[in-house]
Amino acid sequence: MQLTAEPQTTPRSQARPTGRRDTDGMAVASFVLGLVGLLVMNVFLGPVAIVLASVALWRGTERRGRALLGLGLGLADLVVLGALIAADGTMSWSITG
Repeated sequence: MQLTAEPQTTPRSQARPTGRRDTDGMAVASFVLGLVGLLVMNVFLGPVAIVLASVALWRGTERRGRALLGLGLGLADLVVLGALIAADGTMSWSITG
């Protein structure tokens, strides 16, 4: 008598849901990072917000408005960075001038 173990599979209904929930999180994250990027570290947070928003839109998020806001804020981060670089010629800036 030979016993063989059958591989255990998880039914689809019990599997961790991905897709919509993940893309909704990406949309919200892009909005938050784009908003924070207007104040600090816009050289890093702007591009990350743009990428997250683009991926969320490409995957079909239900929070399309948040993703579009994140995309716009990420682009605004880069515009602000460009303006600051043009103003004093460096990538750093301070409030005191």
